[in-house]
Amino acid sequence: MKKVLAINSGSSSFKYKLFALPEEKVLASGLADRVGIDGSSFEIELANGEKHAEDVAIPDQETAVNLLLKALKEYHVISDLSEIVGVGHRIVAGGEDFKDSALIDKKNLQKVYDLKEYAPLHNPAEGKGIEAFMKLLPGVPEVGVFDTSFHQTLDPVHYMYSIPYQYYEKYGVRKYGAHGTSVRYIVGRAAQMLGKDAKDLRLIVCHLGSGASITAVKDGKSFDTSMGFTPLAGITMGTRSGDVDPSVLQYIMNKDHIDINEMIDILNDKSGLLGISEISSDMRDLENNSDKKADLARAIFVNRVIQYIGSYMVEMKGADAIIFTAGVGEHDSGIRENVMKSFEFIGLKPDLEANKSNGEKFITKPDSKIKALIIPTDEELMIERDVVRLAHLN
Repeated sequence: MKKVLAINSGSSSFKYKLFALPEEKVLASGLADRVGIDGSSFEIELANGEKHAEDVAIPDQETAVNLLLKALKEYHVISDLSEIVGVGHRIVAGGEDFKDSALIDKKNLQKVYDLKEYAPLHNPAEGKGIEAFMKLLPGVPEVGVFDTSFHQTLDPVHYMYSIPYQYYEKYGVRKYGAHGTSVRYIVGRAAQMLGKDAKDLRLIVCHLGSGASITAVKDGKSFDTSMGFTPLAGITMGTRSGDVDPSVLQYIMNKDHIDINEMIDILNDKSGLLGISEISSDMRDLENNSDKKADLARAIFVNRVIQYIGSYMVEMKGADAIIFTAGVGEHDSGIRENVMKSFEFIGLKPDLEANKSNGEKFITKPDSKIKALIIPTDEELMIERDVVRLAHLN
């Protein structure tokens, strides 16, 4: 039986799923966590629900890959490494070099490293992961699936910043977006649920997690998206600020005598829900919290989501559906309810009873002019399918 690994990397971890071909059955999944950091661990869950976890030193990506391959053998998910016929890797930044997923050879691997300025925490770690698989599974096709590729259909009106054009020409400064792999999955699944071709739909995908973005999809393509040159832009997030007047940065830097690097760290790691509430970056900790700043953080989050949805509706001259996905979008009924209620005036009719529970479903009434849906995302499935497509495994 042929099998494909899908690797969804972070800066110090990677999630994985092993798929069986051609039925796309998940044989194993899990996580190598805190790679290169004290307190690292490795977890695997088998198709029968059996779970195994161990605290183990994982100093680098190659060690993590070795642990994964060893576990797949130990728990009889594979009998031989030759059963793995392809490996797909989620890569955050593809710049303008990668308009689609791509087979990764040494030349393309170097491009992944060269694009590290666009995602300094992610691209280098993802590159090292690819190198580790190249070493341990020589000859097996490696495919890069880029978060930014889906947004390469943006018009210059949407991706250019109102700064001197030379910065785009010299340095590639423009909006690149993120979460493209997730949005691509959601668009396909939403079209199935709505019973229409994606090319005939105007969708607004709310990928609401610790990192969060809103993407307008028209004719099956990315029309506009909230994240920008980096994933720092857009709506309020767990620890990220989202959109901020740049003059605020200069003002704070002068007052507190800090440099731009420290300021960017504050915007990335100490802002958003955490910065406003001074309690937590996790929406679950803010829900039903009696602290007024917790309520304010949730209210600001909802407000920014509404602003982006509203502007995209106007630009697309309407919307057929709003889709909620990712951690907050899939599991926070209060956030979903407050967003939906803001669009009742244009014909969205929330089904508040359906919205009380999670899982894939419609959460608007049948006669709602604009539908709202919950769709759990599946980036790993999209990664697997790109491996099959580009490595010609079907």
